[in-house]
Amino acid sequence: MNRRSWFYRGMRDGMPIAIGYFAVAFALGIKASIAHFSAPMAALLSLLNVTSAGEAAGIALISAGTTYVELAFTQLVINIRYLLMSCSLSQKLSPSTSLLHRFLIGYGVTDEIFGISSATQGTLSPYYSYGAIAVAVPGWTLGTFLGAAMGNVLPARASSALGVALYAMFLAIILPPARKSRVLAGLVAISMAASALLTALTRLLSLTWLTEGFRIILLTLLISFGAALLFPVREEGGEVCV
Repeated sequence: MNRRSWFYRGMRDGMPIAIGYFAVAFALGIKASIAHFSAPMAALLSLLNVTSAGEAAGIALISAGTTYVELAFTQLVINIRYLLMSCSLSQKLSPSTSLLHRFLIGYGVTDEIFGISSATQGTLSPYYSYGAIAVAVPGWTLGTFLGAAMGNVLPARASSALGVALYAMFLAIILPPARKSRVLAGLVAISMAASALLTALTRLLSLTWLTEGFRIILLTLLISFGAALLFPVREEGGEVCV
Protein backbone atom coordinates (compact mmCIF):
# COMPACT_ATOMS: atom_id res chain seq x y z
CA MET A 1 0.00 0.00 0.00
CA ASN A 2 1.20 3.51 -0.79
CA ARG A 3 1.03 6.52 1.53
CA ARG A 4 -2.31 7.73 0.19
CA SER A 5 -3.93 4.32 0.65
CA TRP A 6 -2.67 4.10 4.21
CA PHE A 7 -3.92 7.62 4.94
CA TYR A 8 -7.42 6.96 3.57
CA ARG A 9 -7.57 3.69 5.47
CA GLY A 10 -6.72 5.53 8.67
CA MET A 11 -9.42 8.12 7.97
CA ARG A 12 -11.98 5.36 7.36
CA ASP A 13 -11.13 3.57 10.60
CA GLY A 14 -10.95 6.84 12.52
CA MET A 15 -14.35 8.18 11.44
CA PRO A 16 -16.35 6.30 14.13
CA ILE A 17 -13.84 7.55 16.69
CA ALA A 18 -14.35 11.13 15.49
CA ILE A 19 -18.12 10.82 15.91
CA GLY A 20 -17.73 9.44 19.43
CA TYR A 21 -15.20 12.11 20.30
CA PHE A 22 -17.55 14.86 19.15
CA ALA A 23 -20.28 13.72 21.54
CA VAL A 24 -17.96 13.36 24.53
CA ALA A 25 -16.09 16.60 23.77
CA PHE A 26 -19.41 18.48 23.61
CA ALA A 27 -20.02 17.56 27.24
CA LEU A 28 -16.43 18.50 28.07
CA GLY A 29 -16.97 21.89 26.42
CA ILE A 30 -20.01 22.50 28.59
CA LYS A 31 -17.92 21.67 31.64
CA ALA A 32 -15.29 24.13 30.43
CA SER A 33 -17.88 26.88 29.97
CA ILE A 34 -19.09 26.34 33.54
CA ALA A 35 -15.46 26.90 34.63
CA HIS A 36 -15.52 30.22 32.68
CA PHE A 37 -13.44 29.06 29.70
CA SER A 38 -14.27 30.83 26.45
CA ALA A 39 -15.08 28.64 23.44
CA PRO A 40 -11.73 29.39 21.68
CA MET A 41 -9.81 28.67 24.88
CA ALA A 42 -11.61 25.36 25.37
CA ALA A 43 -11.02 24.38 21.74
CA LEU A 44 -7.31 25.24 22.00
CA LEU A 45 -7.09 23.15 25.17
CA SER A 46 -8.52 20.13 23.34
CA LEU A 47 -6.40 20.67 20.23
CA LEU A 48 -3.15 20.78 22.21
CA ASN A 49 -3.91 18.01 24.70
CA VAL A 50 -6.33 15.46 23.17
CA THR A 51 -6.96 13.74 26.50
CA SER A 52 -10.46 13.42 27.92
CA ALA A 53 -9.65 12.51 31.52
CA GLY A 54 -6.68 14.86 31.63
CA GLU A 55 -8.66 17.80 30.32
CA ALA A 56 -11.60 17.14 32.65
CA ALA A 57 -9.28 16.99 35.65
CA GLY A 58 -7.34 20.02 34.44
CA ILE A 59 -10.47 22.12 34.02
CA ALA A 60 -11.65 21.15 37.50
CA LEU A 61 -8.29 21.98 39.07
CA ILE A 62 -7.92 25.29 37.23
CA SER A 63 -11.41 26.37 38.28
CA ALA A 64 -10.52 25.44 41.88
CA GLY A 65 -7.44 27.70 41.75
CA THR A 66 -4.88 24.92 42.10
CA THR A 67 -1.12 25.46 41.81
CA TYR A 68 0.92 24.75 38.70
CA VAL A 69 2.80 22.00 40.54
CA GLU A 70 -0.39 20.16 41.43
CA LEU A 71 -1.72 20.57 37.90
CA ALA A 72 1.50 19.27 36.35
CA PHE A 73 1.72 16.20 38.59
CA THR A 74 -1.94 15.39 38.11
CA GLN A 75 -1.56 15.49 34.34
CA LEU A 76 1.56 13.34 34.57
CA VAL A 77 -0.23 10.65 36.57
CA ILE A 78 -3.40 10.68 34.45
CA ASN A 79 -1.70 10.75 31.05
CA ILE A 80 1.37 8.60 31.64
CA ARG A 81 -0.44 5.69 29.99
CA TYR A 82 0.02 7.42 26.64
CA LEU A 83 3.77 7.06 27.06
CA LEU A 84 3.35 3.31 27.34
CA MET A 85 1.01 3.23 24.34
CA SER A 86 3.48 5.21 22.24
CA CYS A 87 6.31 2.87 23.20
CA SER A 88 4.16 -0.09 22.21
CA LEU A 89 3.23 1.41 18.83
CA SER A 90 6.85 2.25 18.11
CA GLN A 91 7.51 -1.50 17.94
CA LYS A 92 5.04 -1.82 15.05
CA LEU A 93 6.74 0.89 13.02
CA SER A 94 9.51 0.12 10.58
CA PRO A 95 12.98 0.69 12.07
CA SER A 96 13.58 3.17 9.26
CA THR A 97 10.72 5.42 10.44
CA SER A 98 12.17 8.84 11.23
CA LEU A 99 12.09 10.45 14.66
CA LEU A 100 9.84 13.22 13.32
CA HIS A 101 7.20 10.69 12.26
CA ARG A 102 7.35 9.07 15.69
CA PHE A 103 6.87 12.41 17.44
CA LEU A 104 3.91 13.33 15.23
CA ILE A 105 2.23 9.99 15.86
CA GLY A 106 2.83 10.39 19.60
CA TYR A 107 0.83 13.63 19.57
CA GLY A 108 -2.32 11.83 18.46
CA VAL A 109 -2.04 8.59 20.43
CA THR A 110 -5.28 8.11 22.38
CA ASP A 111 -6.90 4.97 23.77
CA GLU A 112 -9.05 4.51 20.67
CA ILE A 113 -6.39 5.36 18.08
CA PHE A 114 -3.99 3.07 19.89
CA GLY A 115 -6.61 0.33 19.67
CA ILE A 116 -7.14 0.52 15.91
CA SER A 117 -3.41 0.99 15.25
CA SER A 118 -2.50 -2.04 17.35
CA ALA A 119 -5.08 -4.13 15.51
CA THR A 120 -3.49 -3.32 12.14
CA GLN A 121 -1.84 -6.39 10.70
CA GLY A 122 1.86 -6.24 9.94
CA THR A 123 4.08 -3.18 10.03
CA LEU A 124 2.27 0.05 10.83
CA SER A 125 2.62 2.97 8.43
CA PRO A 126 2.76 6.41 10.05
CA TYR A 127 0.31 7.61 7.39
CA TYR A 128 -2.34 5.29 8.79
CA SER A 129 -2.04 7.08 12.13
CA TYR A 130 -2.08 10.45 10.36
CA GLY A 131 -5.34 9.52 8.68
CA ALA A 132 -6.98 8.54 11.96
CA ILE A 133 -5.65 11.66 13.68
CA ALA A 134 -6.83 13.87 10.80
CA VAL A 135 -10.49 13.05 11.55
CA ALA A 136 -10.40 12.24 15.28
CA VAL A 137 -8.66 15.38 16.54
CA PRO A 138 -10.92 17.82 14.60
CA GLY A 139 -13.94 15.93 15.93
CA TRP A 140 -12.64 16.30 19.47
CA THR A 141 -11.73 19.97 19.04
CA LEU A 142 -14.96 20.97 17.27
CA GLY A 143 -17.07 19.18 19.86
CA THR A 144 -15.32 21.05 22.67
CA PHE A 145 -15.74 24.38 20.88
CA LEU A 146 -19.47 23.91 20.26
CA GLY A 147 -20.06 22.57 23.77
CA ALA A 148 -18.35 25.60 25.30
CA ALA A 149 -20.21 27.97 22.98
CA MET A 150 -23.57 26.40 23.79
CA GLY A 151 -22.74 26.29 27.46
CA ASN A 152 -22.25 30.04 27.46
CA VAL A 153 -25.76 30.68 26.12
CA LEU A 154 -27.69 27.88 27.81
CA PRO A 155 -29.25 28.44 31.24
CA ALA A 156 -26.96 27.55 34.14
CA ARG A 157 -29.12 24.59 35.20
CA ALA A 158 -29.16 23.17 31.68
CA SER A 159 -25.38 23.50 31.38
CA SER A 160 -24.84 21.74 34.69
CA ALA A 161 -27.19 18.92 33.71
CA LEU A 162 -25.53 18.37 30.34
CA GLY A 163 -22.10 18.51 31.95
CA VAL A 164 -22.95 15.33 33.84
CA ALA A 165 -22.92 13.50 30.48
CA LEU A 166 -19.13 13.58 30.60
CA TYR A 167 -19.14 11.04 33.40
CA ALA A 168 -20.91 8.55 31.14
CA MET A 169 -17.63 8.28 29.25
CA PHE A 170 -15.81 7.20 32.40
CA LEU A 171 -18.50 4.65 33.18
CA ALA A 172 -18.21 3.30 29.63
CA ILE A 173 -14.48 2.83 30.19
CA ILE A 174 -14.73 1.29 33.66
CA LEU A 175 -17.78 -0.98 33.54
CA PRO A 176 -16.95 -3.39 30.65
CA PRO A 177 -13.55 -4.53 32.02
CA ALA A 178 -14.88 -4.50 35.59
CA ARG A 179 -17.63 -6.97 34.59
CA LYS A 180 -14.97 -9.37 33.32
CA SER A 181 -12.65 -9.14 36.33
CA ARG A 182 -13.64 -9.30 39.97
CA VAL A 183 -10.26 -7.90 40.93
CA LEU A 184 -10.73 -4.86 38.73
CA ALA A 185 -14.29 -4.38 39.95
CA GLY A 186 -13.06 -4.50 43.53
CA LEU A 187 -10.32 -1.98 42.81
CA VAL A 188 -12.82 0.38 41.21
CA ALA A 189 -15.05 0.14 44.28
CA ILE A 190 -12.09 0.67 46.60
CA SER A 191 -10.96 3.68 44.59
CA MET A 192 -14.39 5.30 44.76
CA ALA A 193 -14.74 4.63 48.49
CA ALA A 194 -11.22 5.85 49.24
CA SER A 195 -11.77 9.02 47.24
CA ALA A 196 -15.02 9.79 49.09
CA LEU A 197 -13.43 9.02 52.47
CA LEU A 198 -10.35 11.13 51.85
CA THR A 199 -12.46 14.03 50.63
CA ALA A 200 -14.61 13.83 53.76
CA LEU A 201 -11.56 13.67 56.05
CA THR A 202 -10.01 16.65 54.28
CA ARG A 203 -13.07 18.75 54.98
CA LEU A 204 -13.61 17.39 58.50
CA LEU A 205 -10.01 18.00 59.60
CA SER A 206 -9.63 21.19 57.57
CA LEU A 207 -6.59 19.86 55.71
CA THR A 208 -6.32 22.79 53.34
CA TRP A 209 -2.97 21.58 51.98
CA LEU A 210 -4.54 18.29 50.78
CA THR A 211 -6.14 19.74 47.68
CA GLU A 212 -8.10 17.88 45.01
CA GLY A 213 -5.01 17.57 42.83
CA PHE A 214 -2.89 15.98 45.52
CA ARG A 215 -5.73 13.66 46.52
CA ILE A 216 -5.90 12.35 42.96
CA ILE A 217 -2.13 11.84 42.85
CA LEU A 218 -1.97 10.17 46.26
CA LEU A 219 -4.82 7.74 45.64
CA THR A 220 -3.68 6.88 42.12
CA LEU A 221 -0.15 6.03 43.23
CA LEU A 222 -1.15 4.11 46.37
CA ILE A 223 -3.96 2.05 44.82
CA SER A 224 -2.11 1.25 41.59
CA PHE A 225 1.06 0.29 43.47
CA GLY A 226 -0.87 -1.91 45.89
CA ALA A 227 -2.78 -3.58 43.06
CA ALA A 228 0.46 -4.27 41.17
CA LEU A 229 1.95 -5.98 44.22
CA LEU A 230 -1.13 -7.96 45.24
CA PHE A 231 -2.49 -8.84 41.79
CA PRO A 232 0.42 -8.99 39.31
CA VAL A 233 -0.48 -9.81 35.71
CA ARG A 234 1.07 -13.00 34.37
CA GLU A 235 2.19 -12.91 30.78
CA GLU A 236 2.49 -15.88 28.46
CA GLY A 237 5.30 -18.14 29.62
CA GLY A 238 4.57 -17.60 33.28
CA GLU A 239 6.53 -14.37 33.69
CA VAL A 240 5.04 -11.85 36.10
CA CYS A 241 4.44 -8.31 34.88
CA VAL A 242 4.00 -5.91 37.80
